[in-house]
Amino acid sequence: MTIYPSRALATTTMSPLFRLALLGCLLHPGWLAAEPAVPPLPLHDFEHTASPTSGVTMSGWTTAPNRRAGQIDYRLEPAQRPDSSDSRRALHLRYRFAPDAMDDIGWQLTLPDLDASAYDHLELWIRGDARVGYADALKLEFKQPLAGAPPGLLRRGSAVIDGITDRWRRFQIPLHRMNGIADWRHLRQLALVLQPRCSPVAGAYWLDDIALIKTGQPGPSIHDPVIPPNKTAWENRLGGKEAAQPYIQARLAGWPERLLVDPMELPADDRAFLERLARDTWRGLAALSDREHGLPLDTVRFSDSIDPERAWAGDYTNVTNIGLYLIDIVAARELGLIDPDEARARLSRTLDTLERLETWQGFFFNYYDTTSLERTSHFISFVDSAWLSAGLMVIRNSVPELAERCTRLIDRENYGFFYDPVEQLMMHGYYVNLPGRSEYSYGLLYTESRLGSLIAIGKGEAPAEHWYRMARTFPRDFDWQSQSPKGRTIKTVNGHTFFGGYYVWKGLRYVPSWGGSMFEALMPLLVLDEPRLAPASLGRNAWVHTQIQRRFALEYLGYPVWGLSPSSKPDGRGYGEYGVRLLGARGYVAGAVTPHAAALALLADPEEAVVNLRQLAERYPLYGDFGFYDAVDPRSGQVAYHYLALNQSMILIALANHLRDGVIQRYFAADPIIQRVLPLLGAERFFD
Repeated sequence: MTIYPSRALATTTMSPLFRLALLGCLLHPGWLAAEPAVPPLPLHDFEHTASPTSGVTMSGWTTAPNRRAGQIDYRLEPAQRPDSSDSRRALHLRYRFAPDAMDDIGWQLTLPDLDASAYDHLELWIRGDARVGYADALKLEFKQPLAGAPPGLLRRGSAVIDGITDRWRRFQIPLHRMNGIADWRHLRQLALVLQPRCSPVAGAYWLDDIALIKTGQPGPSIHDPVIPPNKTAWENRLGGKEAAQPYIQARLAGWPERLLVDPMELPADDRAFLERLARDTWRGLAALSDREHGLPLDTVRFSDSIDPERAWAGDYTNVTNIGLYLIDIVAARELGLIDPDEARARLSRTLDTLERLETWQGFFFNYYDTTSLERTSHFISFVDSAWLSAGLMVIRNSVPELAERCTRLIDRENYGFFYDPVEQLMMHGYYVNLPGRSEYSYGLLYTESRLGSLIAIGKGEAPAEHWYRMARTFPRDFDWQSQSPKGRTIKTVNGHTFFGGYYVWKGLRYVPSWGGSMFEALMPLLVLDEPRLAPASLGRNAWVHTQIQRRFALEYLGYPVWGLSPSSKPDGRGYGEYGVRLLGARGYVAGAVTPHAAALALLADPEEAVVNLRQLAERYPLYGDFGFYDAVDPRSGQVAYHYLALNQSMILIALANHLRDGVIQRYFAADPIIQRVLPLLGAERFFD
C-alpha cells in the first residue's frame, strides 16, 4: 500500500497488462501530432524558480519527512536536451531504498489549487541516469482534496509512464487515464512514485518541462456511457423512458397490494415475526424480478402510494444482485417458502440468462439491462464478481443437478486478473473501454471485499500472502484517520509478517473498516460463519462492530433504533453512505438507519438484532407488503419507500441463516474453494 507522503485515499499500482495498454496510448502518433486548442500550462521548466503561468515554485518539491523506507535527494543541475536550445537545466531526482523496504517512496510538487479542466494531457520529459540505475517505469499522481474528508486525505488520479531509457524522451499522458479524478479543478499535488518491487535499490532520473496541454483528443473516459441499442430503440418506439415504464412493470412477476402493514398485524412471538419478515421479503424479491429472464430489478421506488403511475422500476441489475438472488432462491427453499422443484426451475431460468449475457475474459460486466439483457457498463468489478461466484458456489453445493453449470461459470473467471503482484492487493476493477484498471485497490482487510480475496486464494489465483498484505490498521502518521491505532506492531502468522493494531472505543477493541458501515463489517457473514471459523479475529470483530453500532446510535446520537449502512436517502435525494465514523479508518457520516443493517446483526448478536427489527417496525411507517422498506431517518421519521434488491437479499439471507442454523453458511463452507482457505481464517488473533 502506498504510504508516501500525503496519505492517499487508497492504494494501487498498474498491472503489466495496463502498462502495455497505457504505453500504446502514450505513443499514439495521432495524439502527439495534434495541434493544441489552448496554450500549454507549464508546471515547471526548471529554468526559473517559479512558473510564471501556473505559479508553481521550485520550493514546492518535497519528500516525505523521516521516511524509513528510503532516502531521497533532488536538486537542479545542468542538463542540455539535444532537442531544445532553451533547456539548460533539469531536476535531478535520486533515491535509495532501505534493504527491507516494502512501501513506496517518491517526490511531490505542491500545486496552488490548480485548475486543469481546460487540458486533456500531462506532458513531461524524462530520462534515467545510467550511472546510478533506474526503473523503466514510474507512477505519476495528481491529488486533490476529497469532499467531506479530513484535510490529509486526498483523492488521487494516477498513471504509469513506461519505457523510460537513459535518453531524453517526451511522454504525453491522457488525464482520462488517471480515472480516480473526475473534476480536474483544485489540484494540490503532482507526485512521482517509486515502488520497491519494481525498482532497483538505488536509482536516479532527470525531469524537465512538465506542462498541461490540450491536444483535442482526450481519449476514452470511465464516464463514457454505454448506450444499449436494442433497449433504446424499444423505448423510442414506445415514446421514451417514461412511456416504457408500464411495459417494464408488466414484465414483473408481481406488485405490492398495499403500501404499509399495520404493526399490530405482525406476530408477537419473535420467531414468528422473523418468519413473517422472511416470507414478505421473499415475496418482494420474487415479484420485483423480470418474469422472463429471472433477474432481480436493482431498484423499485414508491412515494406515498403503490400506484404504478407514481412508481418507478429500474430495469437494470448488477452481478452482486444476481449472485445474492441465486442464494435467495436457496434460502426460500430452506425456509419452506418454495418447494425444491420451484427452486430448481427458478435457478435454471437465471442460469439460462447468465449463460446468454455478454462477458469479457469470462467475467460479467457490472450492470445489465433486465429487459434487453444488454450490458450497460464498461466496468468489470472485483468485489461484485466475487459475490456472483459466492452465489454460484452456494448453488453447486445445495442443488447437485445444477453443480456442473455453476462450476463452468466459476472456473472461467480467473481472479488472478485482478491481483496486482506489486501491491499484492486486488484492484477495484477494470474498464474495458480504456482499456485499463481502476484507480484504487482494496487495501484494507475489514471490508466486504475480504470475501473475494478468500475466493481468489482458494481458487489458487492469488497467493496467501495477499491476505496479510491487506492493512489491519494504517500507520499512525496517517493523521486523517478517525483515531490513531493502538498496538500497531509487527506480527507473524503462518510465516507472513505484517502490521497488526486496533482501535479502541469505550474499552472495546476492534479492527476498523473503511467507512464504519454495517455491510462492510457483516456482509461476508451471509455466506461465511466468521464467528465460528475465526473467533479470535474476524468473528470477535463482527460482535464488537455490532455493539458499537448499537451503542453509538442509542447513546451518542440519541436514536431509538440503530444500524448505519449505505442506503437510500429518506429525503428522496438518491443514495447515501452512512456509518459510525469511529468504526472506520475514514468513517462515513451518521444519518439514515437501514433495516438490512439490523438484519445482518442477526449473525453477530441475534438478541439485540431482533429487538431492533421490532423497534423499526413499531416506531416508523417502514414495513410494507414486501417487508421493510430501505431506510428511515430516525430524527424526522421520513422513510425511503424503496426496495433495493441488494439490501432485501441481505435481509432474507441473514434470516435464513438465523432461522435455519446457518444453512447458507454451511453450503458455502462445504465448497472445495473455501475448504482450502479455512486454516487461513482461524490462524490470526487480532488483539494479542
